[in-house]
Amino acid sequence: QVQLVQSGGGSVQPGGSLVLSCTVSERSSYTESMGWFRQAPGKEREGVATVYTPTGGLYYADSVKGRFTVSTDNTKNLVFLQMNSLKPEDTAMYYCAAGPGGIVWDSAAGYKYWGQGAQVTVSS
Repeated sequence: QVQLVQSGGGSVQPGGSLVLSCTVSERSSYTESMGWFRQAPGKEREGVATVYTPTGGLYYADSVKGRFTVSTDNTKNLVFLQMNSLKPEDTAMYYCAAGPGGIVWDSAAGYKYWGQGAQVTVSS
């Protein structure tokens, strides 16, 4: 059973930066797509960014392009989401997710494993 353990998050002023980390307990065919999703109160969970680990392919939501960066370490057991130039509308619970290849990167339904979530609050 793959487990995803998140760290990071917190509160920051607009324009600030935060980093989220996700530790993957083991690699398998179900950890080829490593994604980050977020869910704000009263809203649906939305895809933020995904890295397809076999090729390093990166996918981003339009709302975060140029501000957020998804990456992995050399072992691909750690996945990061660097968030810069944060805005109040980025406030949400952020989740790490793992899924197989060939999925629609921003569809939560394709991911099999999920982290516990981390709150990100952007406010002055």
